Amino acid sequence: MNKLSINDINVQGKRVLVRVDFNVPVDENGQITDDRRIRAAIPTIERLSSQGGKVVLVSHFGRPKGGPNDKYRLDNIGKRLSELLKKPVVKVNDCIGTEPEQAIAALPWGGIVLLENVRFYKEEEANDQEFAKKLAALADLYVNDAFGTAHRAHASTAGVANYLKPAVSGYLMQKEIEIMGQALIKPEHPFVAILGGAKVADKLGVIKNLLSMVDTLIIGGGMSYTFLKAKGYEIGKSLLDKEKIEFAKEMMAMAETKGVKLLLPVDIIVSDSFDKPTMSKVVAPDQIPAELEGVDIGPETVKLFTEVVRNAKTVIWNGPMGVFELPQFAVGTRAVAEALTQSKGTTIVGGGDSAAAIEQMGFAEQVTHVSTGGGASLEFLEGIELPGVAALSNK
Repeated sequence: MNKLSINDINVQGKRVLVRVDFNVPVDENGQITDDRRIRAAIPTIERLSSQGGKVVLVSHFGRPKGGPNDKYRLDNIGKRLSELLKKPVVKVNDCIGTEPEQAIAALPWGGIVLLENVRFYKEEEANDQEFAKKLAALADLYVNDAFGTAHRAHASTAGVANYLKPAVSGYLMQKEIEIMGQALIKPEHPFVAILGGAKVADKLGVIKNLLSMVDTLIIGGGMSYTFLKAKGYEIGKSLLDKEKIEFAKEMMAMAETKGVKLLLPVDIIVSDSFDKPTMSKVVAPDQIPAELEGVDIGPETVKLFTEVVRNAKTVIWNGPMGVFELPQFAVGTRAVAEALTQSKGTTIVGGGDSAAAIEQMGFAEQVTHVSTGGGASLEFLEGIELPGVAALSNK
């Protein structure tokens, strides 16, 4: 992490534009169902406010398709933030122009203003430089604390850093990069990576990159069926990335060449349906009935995977082991989550569904780090430079 952070700057008497990631899940009434991303930004906001800066928060929320949409306004998010901070947050109805300018001018030092959804302008996702300049005109310094969007080169994540210097990382961004970076650059061994989730296609680069670092690569969840198919097994109606069968064969060969243990399920729970199951049973991976599909790892696989995890010194987990949304098919995912809490090493959960699962199961506090970024943590694990990080000022 050779980038400046908020520890390197003094913001007293300065207006600070802070890119946060408040893209939180909401129910059909617009009520927030998980405020983890808002809570994650609080240490940075409190630091800047207590130092006597004017804190100007900018975030996206949902996919409003480049125009104003009442469904995607940040009013509820502003209210929740105000509750968590126990102080007022001024919410404005635009992110550039007169209304934000006036609100910031009227703000006391240490005050906080939340701009309207930055994706109400199509220029945001296009990283339009004129739009970035208008955002930059609201402040004197730039802080990026939105790791979850660091893999996107948008106006508010990369463009503004051209016009506001210094551009520094917030505490969350710094923590994400340092903990995950340390694990990838100087991991303690045995180093174990667990990859799950639905599609092999989403994790091609990650698998390749991790195979040159880890001692053991565990593959579970929907992805594992493509690997089992590549071994010549019949997988019934289980998820399959047809185009990725050859890739799976190559990766198994690569693991063998590099001396990496690549572990696949040794037994599988199958069912007649993903969403409305009427039955389920345990079968061997080469004996999945034609009319059934894999929905979770079986009990022997749970034993195998969790023992490897418990004995690891560094563990990175990305992707559930089964259809964890249904309690009866969440056993494998829960077992992996629990094994992480029993490991004596560094344990990292790489965002997305696995982060949601470990949070839901109540184990989040017992692991080293739960990433707030889905796509960003995947690209980080892939070894790709993230535009939102690259744009920050070097130390």
